[in-house]
Amino acid sequence: MSTAMNFGSKSFKPRPPDKGAFPLDHFGECSAFKERFMECLRDSGYESGACRQRAMAYLECRME
Repeated sequence: MSTAMNFGSKSFKPRPPDKGAFPLDHFGECSAFKERFMECLRDSGYESGACRQRAMAYLECRME
């Protein structure tokens, strides 16, 4: 029964992602993709599944 009381022995320590793991769009190179995605979200009542292709295009632009 003493093993059930050891919840505090293992603590989760969150760490931030590695620097540069997901590049920021400092120069606005992907803003057109973002605007198309956001327009789709607004038009679909914020149903993200309906905008999957636009989301993928935006993320691809961000990863280039």
